[in-house]
Amino acid sequence: MSAGTGTACQTVLVKQEFASSSRSTVGLEWEIMLADPDTGDLVGRAPELLAALEEESAPERHTVTGELLTNTIEVTSGVGESVQQAIGDIAAAIAAVRERTDPAGVELLSAGSHPFAQWFDQQVTDKSRYHKLIERTQWWGRNMMIWGIHVHIGVEDRDKVMPIIGALSGYLPDLQALTSSSPFWAGDRTGYASNRALVFQQLPTAGLPWPLHTWADFERYLADMVKTGVMADASEVRWDIRPAPRWGTIEVRACDGLSTLSELASVASLVQVLVEHLSRRLDDGETLPTMPPWFHRENKWRAARYGLDARVIVDEHGTQRLVREQLSELLSDLSPVATDLGCAEQFAGARTILDSGASYERQLRVADASGGDLRAVVHHLIREFRSGPGAPVI
Repeated sequence: MSAGTGTACQTVLVKQEFASSSRSTVGLEWEIMLADPDTGDLVGRAPELLAALEEESAPERHTVTGELLTNTIEVTSGVGESVQQAIGDIAAAIAAVRERTDPAGVELLSAGSHPFAQWFDQQVTDKSRYHKLIERTQWWGRNMMIWGIHVHIGVEDRDKVMPIIGALSGYLPDLQALTSSSPFWAGDRTGYASNRALVFQQLPTAGLPWPLHTWADFERYLADMVKTGVMADASEVRWDIRPAPRWGTIEVRACDGLSTLSELASVASLVQVLVEHLSRRLDDGETLPTMPPWFHRENKWRAARYGLDARVIVDEHGTQRLVREQLSELLSDLSPVATDLGCAEQFAGARTILDSGASYERQLRVADASGGDLRAVVHHLIREFRSGPGAPVI
C-alpha cells in the first residue's frame, strides 16, 4: 500500500502467560485403540466405558478420557518428577482400563495407525469441539485415524522455550523414526514407516513448528491466528513440537503411538534428556543450533518414508547421516544426562529399539511371515501391548 492511501494492518501482541513449571518434569499422554479380540477390527465402545473410568480416575494421579473417535481412549499421567513416576501413572491407568475392557470383551493396542480399519466405519465422539473440527476439515478430519503419544517436559524459564523448540526440531527425525508404527493404512501397505506423520500435518496448524525465536514471536503468531479466525487460542496449535503454556511445558507430539509401555518409557526419557541437554547449553550461554526450515521439512518426509533407515540432514551446512548412526551416537553422548535425571534404565531402552527393530519393522515382519495377513498384524500389536515386545503367539 502506498503512502497516503491508508495504514497497514498492525498485529497487536496478545500476552500469553506461561505457567510455572519445575525443570525437566515429565507428563505423558498415550492414545489407545479399542478392538474386537477376534476380528481385530476397531470398536467404538469408548462412550460406554468412559463414564465409569473417568469417575474412577478423578482422585488418582492419572486420567482416562475420550478422544476424537469413539474407538479411542487416552490415558495421561500426573506431573512426574521423573520418567519412572510418570510411567507408573500410565501403568496404573492401563490397569484400571483393563478392569473395564477385559470383562467387556475389548482388547487394547497402540500404533500410529490401525492396519486395516476404514475411516467411514468410525464414529466421532459427541462433543462440540470435535464436531467443529470435522465441520471445518471435512474429509481430512474424518480420515484422522491416527494414534500418538505426547511427551511434556517442564521448562522453568519461558525465554528458553522457543530456542529449545528450534534446536529440538533438529532431532525430530530421530524421534519420528524411532517411534514409527504406521506402515499400513486402510488395508494397504503404504511403503512408509510412519504414514501418520504425513496424514496428521493436513490439519490446520499441524506439522512442523514455525521458526520463531522468542516468546514475543510466538505471541505475535498467536495474535495473527486468532485475529484471522484460524484458531481460538494456543491449545489449537498442533505443531509436532509446541509450547504448552497452560502447563509450562514443551510438548513433543511428533511420535506415532508406541506399541508397548517400555517403549513409551524409553522415548519419554530420550525427550526429557534432549530438553535438559539443550537447557544446560542455554545456561552455559550458548546459542542453540538451528537449520533452515526446508531441511526440517525434508527430514520429516525422509523419516516418515524410511524410518530408521533414513539418511537425514543434521546441520545448516547440509551434512547427512543415517538416523541409526546418529541415534546410536546421541544415546552414547547423552547417557550422563540420563544418569543425572535418574532415567538411565529407561534411556537405555532406546538402544533396544534400535537393535530389535521399531514397531513398523516388527509389524512388517509379521505381515511378511503371514503372507500379508493384516489381522495377524493386529493380533501381534494386541499381544505386544499386553506383554511387551517379543510376546509369544497365543
